[in-house]
Amino acid sequence: MRKSEGSTRRQFLGIAGTAAAIGTVPVVSLRPVAATPETMTAAIRNVIGSAAVRIGKVKLDVPPLVENGNTVPMTITVSSPNTAEDHVKSIHVFNEKNPQPNIGNFYLGPQAGRGQISTRIRLADSQKITAIARMSDDSLWSATADVVVTLAACTEEVI
Repeated sequence: MRKSEGSTRRQFLGIAGTAAAIGTVPVVSLRPVAATPETMTAAIRNVIGSAAVRIGKVKLDVPPLVENGNTVPMTITVSSPNTAEDHVKSIHVFNEKNPQPNIGNFYLGPQAGRGQISTRIRLADSQKITAIARMSDDSLWSATADVVVTLAACTEEVI
């Protein structure tokens, strides 16, 4: 190492240390994006466009009260004969307060045997969950559920 390189590095570290000590270097903290019901509405519109969604045919089974938001069981069942002519094409799940409002998109077909998915999700807080199913005739059906979370997930903070 040449003397000029070492001196430059020492000078830089000295200046950076002094700047941090007197508070001129900002401290960066990472926090979840402030999610709102409006972000959920925007995410839904992003997936389905301006199509009309009807209530019914979809059953959203999620516990109304969960102790820990890190692993919340959820099952979505869509009433359909699941034939080649009449089946579930996709199921989309949304939430209103997580940093990512679109929980998941599941694509099915008549080969699935039934219009049902089961999974576990993380919830940042007590909130509304919405499931929307697209049928083979492109009609959209939905169900919603409110979940109360006593110990939130998705809220880790780094300072």
